[in-house]
Amino acid sequence: MHLIITDAWMAKSRPMHLTGTKLVMAGLCASLVLMATAAGLYHWVFMKGAREGWPIISSVVKLVARDEFEQRDKFMRENLDVMAQKVGEMQAKLLQMEALTERVSSLAGIPAAEVNSKIGGVAGAGGPLVAGRSLTLSEVQQAVDRLESVSDRQSSLLTLAESRLFEQKLKAMAIPTQNPVLTGVNGSPYGWRIDPFTGKSAMHTGIDFQAETGTPILATAGGLVVTQEFHPAYGNMIEIDHGNQVISRYAHTSKVFVKKGDLIKRGQKIALIGSTGRATGPHLHYEVLVQGIPQDPRKFLNAGISLAKK
Repeated sequence: MHLIITDAWMAKSRPMHLTGTKLVMAGLCASLVLMATAAGLYHWVFMKGAREGWPIISSVVKLVARDEFEQRDKFMRENLDVMAQKVGEMQAKLLQMEALTERVSSLAGIPAAEVNSKIGGVAGAGGPLVAGRSLTLSEVQQAVDRLESVSDRQSSLLTLAESRLFEQKLKAMAIPTQNPVLTGVNGSPYGWRIDPFTGKSAMHTGIDFQAETGTPILATAGGLVVTQEFHPAYGNMIEIDHGNQVISRYAHTSKVFVKKGDLIKRGQKIALIGSTGRATGPHLHYEVLVQGIPQDPRKFLNAGISLAKK
C-alpha cells in the first residue's frame, strides 16, 4: 500500500509504503489507545457520578452494592444454618454422653447429687418441629460456648470417675480372692477338726490344698511380704500384707522365691508346696487374717469365683 504525504501548500510531498505487518501493528496500537481512553472515561464518569449523586450513576452504584450485600448475606446465612445444624447434633451427642457419664459415675460410687452439680447438663428436650427464624451468629456462638462448658464439666466428672474406679480396682486386686494352688485336692477346711497328731479336737485356722511337692504356690492378691521365716509349726512360712489389715499366710512350703520387703503381684509364684514344719505330708496350709484374727479363706475364694462369673 502506497501513501503520499504533502504539506499545506502542496510544495513538498513524501511517499510512504505500508506493508501488511505495519497495518496490523497500527490497528493494534489504535485499539489499545481507544480501550485505555474508554476505561479512563468510564472510571472518571462513574466515580464522579457516585460522589456528586448523579441519578443514573447513583442507581447503578446502589444496585451493585445491594447485589453484593445480598450475596454476602446469603453466604453467611447458609453457613450459619449449617453451623446451627452442627450445634444441634453436638447437643444430641452430649445428651447421650451425659447418660453415659451418670452410669459410669454410679459404678464409681459417686453420689447422684454430686453428679448433677458437676454436670449442670444439657436439659432434655423434644416435641414437634415448628420452623422458626434462623439463628444469628451471636446466638450460634453462645450455643457453642454452652456446649463447650458442659463438655468440660463432663470431662472433669469422667476423670473423677476413672480415678474412683481405679481405686476400686486396686482395692479389689488387694483382696485375697485368687486360688493359691491351681492343681490339687482340697484338704481340711477351716474350723474344728480332729488334730492329725494328737487325735483330739482342735481349731484349724486355715484350709489345706493337697498336691505333690514342688507344685507352685501363687499369691492370692497383691501386697507386701512382711514375713518370710521358718516357723516350728508352719515350717517355711510367708505372710503377705494386702492393706486394710488383711494378711494372707502360706505354710509348709518346700522352697521360697520371695523375701521380706518384696512387692508381690496377684498370681505371682511365691513358693513351692512341701511338708516342712508340723505336717504329715506335702500340702499348702493357707490362712487369711483380718486385724490379726483368722477368717475362713473359703469365703474370699468363693467371692473371687463369683466375680469371675460376672
